[in-house]
Amino acid sequence: MAKIHPSAIVEDGAVLGADVVVGPFCVVGPEVVLGDGVELVSHVTVAGKTELGEGCKIYPFASVGHPPQDLKYHGELSRLVIGAHTTIREQVTINPGTEGGGMLTTVGDHCLLMVGAHVAHDCRIGNHVILVNNATVAGHVVIGDHAILGGLSAVHQFVRIGPHAFLGGLSGLENDLIPYGSAIGDRARLGGLNIVGLKRRGFERDRIHKLRAAYRMLFSEEGTLLERVEDVAAMFADEPLVAEVVGFIREGGDRRICMPRGGREA
Repeated sequence: MAKIHPSAIVEDGAVLGADVVVGPFCVVGPEVVLGDGVELVSHVTVAGKTELGEGCKIYPFASVGHPPQDLKYHGELSRLVIGAHTTIREQVTINPGTEGGGMLTTVGDHCLLMVGAHVAHDCRIGNHVILVNNATVAGHVVIGDHAILGGLSAVHQFVRIGPHAFLGGLSGLENDLIPYGSAIGDRARLGGLNIVGLKRRGFERDRIHKLRAAYRMLFSEEGTLLERVEDVAAMFADEPLVAEVVGFIREGGDRRICMPRGGREA
């Protein structure tokens, strides 16, 4: 049974799962779906066609599901879907999608969005992603599982960030960051692999060594990036981690690949 504080407003039409807690001065809109065990601590607003998975917890003054900050948005009934057991801290803002981006913003399971983080329209955020305080993600950004964005970082629209990547604090990322990569800088440059993250998540030493060797080849100064990608794909055909990086580069996107300082992009 849901527990709703007397000062909270839950509008007719909202769907609340078992054991939902809606704390003081929260507002839940008429098209919101709160999964089992969701907790809105206090002063939380959840609006629009927003779904929260089971066990999510949202802290005071977060704004979830309000219209996108996009001048092309004209009131279309787009959606926001947040996975299970994701924690959204104070003053976080998350916007739904737009017609130009597929009408959907998603945040995965077991994510942590720290104080003041922002996820804009049409983003696709994977599972176990961490956005540290005041990390800002522009529209249409795709972030892979287990990626971490440092405090006060900013990601340009349409950028892709691969799984297990790390973006340093105070960084501005305007190009795609490869899986397992680490980037930092006011206009972020690739600084190597996220070795600390790989070790923490239990990747075997031999696999890390192969990934390191592939990284050195990919971002050497010989030939073009596309030529080096083909060489690496052939040499490390039996290593899934390398294949993931190669696939990310081959897939391409709207932005270039984030390169080491002095590296050539083609």
